[in-house]
Amino acid sequence: MKKWIALVCAVLLLGTSARAVEVSAPSALLMEKETGTVLFAKNEHEKLEPASVTKVMTLLLVMEAIDAGVLTYDTVITASAHACSMGGSQIWLRENEQMSVSDMLKAVCVVSANDCAVALAEAVAGSEEAFVERMNARAKELGMNDTTFKNATGLPADGHVTSAYDIALMSRELILNHPDIRQYTTIWMDTLRDGTSQLVNTNKLIRFYEGATGLKTGSTDSALYCLSATAERDGMELIAVIMKGATSDQRFTDAKTLLTHGFSTYALHTITPDTPLPPVPVTLGTQATVQPVLGEGAALVLEKSAGELSQSVTLAESIDAPVAVGDPLGTMTVTAGEQVVAEIPILAGEEVPRVTYGQMLMRLLRTAFLSD
Repeated sequence: MKKWIALVCAVLLLGTSARAVEVSAPSALLMEKETGTVLFAKNEHEKLEPASVTKVMTLLLVMEAIDAGVLTYDTVITASAHACSMGGSQIWLRENEQMSVSDMLKAVCVVSANDCAVALAEAVAGSEEAFVERMNARAKELGMNDTTFKNATGLPADGHVTSAYDIALMSRELILNHPDIRQYTTIWMDTLRDGTSQLVNTNKLIRFYEGATGLKTGSTDSALYCLSATAERDGMELIAVIMKGATSDQRFTDAKTLLTHGFSTYALHTITPDTPLPPVPVTLGTQATVQPVLGEGAALVLEKSAGELSQSVTLAESIDAPVAVGDPLGTMTVTAGEQVVAEIPILAGEEVPRVTYGQMLMRLLRTAFLSD
């Protein structure tokens, strides 16, 4: 499915509307979640300190560990001396204090708890150092070429850098493939330790921006104010990344500017055939035809002003067996007005083996007897 989606060619009419947006932060980016389309960028590859926005990667690896069965939400973690020594934003874990993965995720997402981030990292990889190796390996897999992680928290460390573009990549991976993280990132106020520890989200957008779904704030004296903000409206989820904002309020203002621009200017279109795709004849196949399919989840992000979409389909007259699932059978061309906005491959939706000599002989014999 991912390969099919990657083949979708979305043509965005960014010109005038993109230039009309201004943010004060020196580095920023706006990305649509489903397609990964960049809708706005400003110095998006500048390597900067991310502060606690680092924890997006920490959260991603924890959620992947849960999916893999390494952890469950109910797994109880015992806080190590190292985890409790973090300083900065924390919930003041005591050495050997026990807390569930779920509660630690809540603490990381809501109040950016460094102690819980490290405790989770140790539970996943055995040590923070081993976890950081996994962070960097996962970053490389995601194409985060501007990134080097030195710790699991984002506390200041020489060479611990990333970019607005890379933050968007890991944020997208988290919210696209692990939507359950929303149960924590959308919390405005909550408690831990049977109500004795109060939590208030560091991300003010959760309370004050319509459709906000997360994701992570960060700030240090050197990184200044950073943010990866996600929000969803009308079936489209956007990621706004702000780096090195001058003040806390300004990073939220910049993020709102980008998100509002995205929602007001663009729309997400999921492409499906207007009419059922007809079967394609198969030569020397074990069946006479193969059913074509459009790449599932094919999606386009277009300006709302682009106009109504239309589509045309070109299919092969026939295909020789054997046919494998995913073999190309044609193309759907999507246009907005006179402009081609996507060419989506049409693929074989089923396997059709080639007939054997024995099967071919039986066919000939049946044909001969029937003709008699």
